[in-house]
Amino acid sequence: MGAPREHGGTDALTPASEKTSAEDVPRGALGRHSVVVAGHRTSVSIEDVFWETLRAIATERGISLNRLITEIDDRRAGNLSSALRVHAAEWLRERARLGGTPGPA
Repeated sequence: MGAPREHGGTDALTPASEKTSAEDVPRGALGRHSVVVAGHRTSVSIEDVFWETLRAIATERGISLNRLITEIDDRRAGNLSSALRVHAAEWLRERARLGGTPGPA
């Protein structure tokens, strides 16, 4: 486990899986998520805040998260994790432009 910091958390090198609760895991923490893309099981490393945003997008569209990720994968130019971050950021930017709610809490 990492050394405690003044604010009571653990250091940034402590893996999220070793932290004791969701409150201990910073929203910017990198998580590893298993997904099925075009019928193939793989995993992506992406910050929790982006993962939560992707879930919100899929929910809003009424599709599964795997379906959304497959759609993003079909049009990506770079690596999948980067494409997912860009998609989430563009969705949030568009919601802000339209005056909608900013996304997941």
